[in-house]
Amino acid sequence: MPDNLGKNDDLKKDIINYAACHGADLIGFASVERWPEYNEIPPDFWPTALWSMARTVIVMGMQMPLPIVDTTPSILHRETYGACNRELDALAFGLARCLNKMGHASIFFTRDGYGSIKNIIEKPRAAFSHAFAAKYAGLGTVSRSHNLLTPDFGSRVRLVSVFTAAEIEPDQVMENDLCINCKLCAKCCPPKVLRDEVDKDGYYFKFDAVGCARWHEELTRRRAYPCGICTKVCPVGKDRELYQEKNMSNKYREELKALEKGIEDPEYKSWNHIRKYGSWAVKNGRIFDFGREGKE
Repeated sequence: MPDNLGKNDDLKKDIINYAACHGADLIGFASVERWPEYNEIPPDFWPTALWSMARTVIVMGMQMPLPIVDTTPSILHRETYGACNRELDALAFGLARCLNKMGHASIFFTRDGYGSIKNIIEKPRAAFSHAFAAKYAGLGTVSRSHNLLTPDFGSRVRLVSVFTAAEIEPDQVMENDLCINCKLCAKCCPPKVLRDEVDKDGYYFKFDAVGCARWHEELTRRRAYPCGICTKVCPVGKDRELYQEKNMSNKYREELKALEKGIEDPEYKSWNHIRKYGSWAVKNGRIFDFGREGKE
């Protein structure tokens, strides 16, 4: 498909085709009215506060293959995460440029929105939430762990957004919550930054963003960033059928305990083999954890 989008009379269809041809696994459209309608995000973080011309937010996602996420922390997971980020930014940048050429003023918001872990420790929030944008674009629901949940990939998906002045018909927001409240994300979190208690609005788990960032600071030092355990253990997603990884909850729940005894447990042999090489996730025959940070 050529990079130039088609005629204006079927703009939404052309954008969907463009995104699919350039690697997107998911795409959805949200009217900027959704932010004040749901009022879950402070007004300073709404699309119109970031760019006054915004009328529609186009959210695109790419999957993180489940067997690779299973190996976290590892160089394989780290490099896949980086590759996915680069692909997303290129996709969104290209789409914004094509829309601009057609006369629809557009910009894109990069997939993370922060420059370093230190930035997150000092200011524990990104300037824009792709997860809630994706919710308002009908791609999924936001889980107890604050991640987007999708029918196809659970929370194993990365996101990017394009803001456009074009008014495009929005997609329907999902009404049924995809989160099954299994609490595995909180139970398996290495630094225990997801607390098994709901926050003030009675829905999402309390989340220590600074604690999460400090854990990632250590992972970065080990060349094993990011963590992704909360996305790894989530049982939601059709990808579990594709990879024959259903009924994994006990294996995930017992992993940290097993790794405290060493990395030779045959149940986790393939994951630990990948962790041994290419990063410092494993040292002296043991995989580090948050409790031993700085003690090895």
